[in-house]
Amino acid sequence: MYVGRVFGPGNVGCTWPVIRPGNVRTTLKWYPGFGADYNSKVMTPNPWRDLRGWHDRLERLAGHHAEGWAPPIDVFETSDRYVIAAELPGLNREQIALAMEDSRLTISGRRVEGPSGSDVHYHQVERGHGTFSRTFEFTDKIDADGVTADLTDGVLTVTLPKVPPPPARKIEVR
Repeated sequence: MYVGRVFGPGNVGCTWPVIRPGNVRTTLKWYPGFGADYNSKVMTPNPWRDLRGWHDRLERLAGHHAEGWAPPIDVFETSDRYVIAAELPGLNREQIALAMEDSRLTISGRRVEGPSGSDVHYHQVERGHGTFSRTFEFTDKIDADGVTADLTDGVLTVTLPKVPPPPARKIEVR
């Protein structure tokens, strides 16, 4: 139990008696700015929480200065095709480019930045803008003539059919 005054502006650099469990009498010292959060909120130091906080801050800072961006993409496979679904809200068909080379697909595009000028002042910017490019390489051969792409409601769906394996042929022994 604490005996004495409560933390406040009048207690800057002060000491007061404290009765700890077991009737041990000690003196508690408090200095402004040094451990004030831990003392006033009864918060124990946690290095993982502090590290996570720094990590979050660095991610936010890095995100605001990045020129490019990467849309979230799902890739899945069935027995006869690969399917890629990319979230590209705000982009139209003319702003997206697809390139197929062997078993490698590249999706690229550009999202233009919002309005700018001397009278526009952003308070927060979270949407990515600028150019992006994502390349996917597949282990199976792709039928390049059968690849289809569809942009609906801001989701680009690319279907890449696999080349079926050649049928097993019987070799006659002579």
